[in-house]
Amino acid sequence: MEMTPTPAVRDAARDLDAEGVAAVTRLVRSLPARPRLLGLGEALHDERPIHELRNEIFRELVEHEGYRAFAIESDCVAGLVVDEYVRTGAGSLDDVMRTGFSHGFWDREATRDLLRWMRAYNEGRPDEDRLRFFGFDAPLEMMSAASPRHTLLALHDYLTAAAVPVPCSRDTLERLLGPDERWTDEAAAMDPSRSVGGSPDVAELRLLADDLVPLLTVHAPHLLRAASREEWERAHLYARTATGLLRYHTIMADPSPERVVRMLGLRDAMMADNLEAIAQHGPALVFAHNRHLQREKSTWQLADLALEWWSAGAITSARLGTGYAFLASALGAVRHQGLGDPDPGTVEGVLAALPGERHVVDSRLLAAAVKDLAPARRTDVAANHGYFPLDPAHLGETDGIVFVRNVRER
Repeated sequence: MEMTPTPAVRDAARDLDAEGVAAVTRLVRSLPARPRLLGLGEALHDERPIHELRNEIFRELVEHEGYRAFAIESDCVAGLVVDEYVRTGAGSLDDVMRTGFSHGFWDREATRDLLRWMRAYNEGRPDEDRLRFFGFDAPLEMMSAASPRHTLLALHDYLTAAAVPVPCSRDTLERLLGPDERWTDEAAAMDPSRSVGGSPDVAELRLLADDLVPLLTVHAPHLLRAASREEWERAHLYARTATGLLRYHTIMADPSPERVVRMLGLRDAMMADNLEAIAQHGPALVFAHNRHLQREKSTWQLADLALEWWSAGAITSARLGTGYAFLASALGAVRHQGLGDPDPGTVEGVLAALPGERHVVDSRLLAAAVKDLAPARRTDVAANHGYFPLDPAHLGETDGIVFVRNVRER
């Protein structure tokens, strides 16, 4: 049974269908400072209505707030193909969707729609005014991690092309890397003994990579004269990705109980490093699961493991301060994914009592409005482990909430 929202709850919320997504920009303008990165959380992966709302918000931010970049929870290296397409039109959209994404984003029609719009917006505009696209996740999937071959060799090639003295030959790196199959064995996700990360080859590669990376700074004046700043920034992307992948594979080979939480923490740290680089091209909208963008610690009960680590959003917020803002998303009923109407005594239940279907909510006003109600955390989510309910204790750590009352399958 729904509750009648209090006046204070109603005052905290704006109806997006009645006021339009401009209500989101008004909330962003009310923040203490203009963010360089605005995180928009995804409460549950693979819901097209949420992706379509994301597209609406991004168009509003571009057209009225001067946003010039979009970043998504997808492979940062593969995303270079997408960025080239939206900026220059290189390649076909079908090919870009197939090769430019990880985590299944290639199969999401709303993401295709977004790229079409970004490409059309950029047509005929000067380079400095064109929209940019970034993946900010590491080249990792749930059960595998990529080989560092592409990024490590690309870094080496960049340095040698500029005649920078390097501590090893390309042939040495190729020999130590070996075939990619040894890196991408999915069995290693569950069995540390199957991981290449504990081999002497990987230990040697980590030392060589650590010697290559500082050369980008040591020789920066020469490198920035020899080639473009864009190429130099791309080399930094290759550098942090190669070293991150080498660390990740080393952790995969660790048989200790801390192995899983170290892997989770490193992934979010790699995301945060990419976000800090993307902030230089902001203001940017960042789209990812709430768990990656939130400011509080992430927690996950995995079998008998109680896991706790800092998210990319928490790290980025610590680094950028008011330069980072975060809008979490929350859902009411998603019946095709096993989520029914939320209990009225939860935060989602309080929001579901609002008239209308889609709202943006000032979470600090909401936290004050529900303080006396003492809402509980939603517990009817066992059927869907991808939805993490809003935590009443941490409402004030978000800058806003985008709430959709009923998410219908399309």
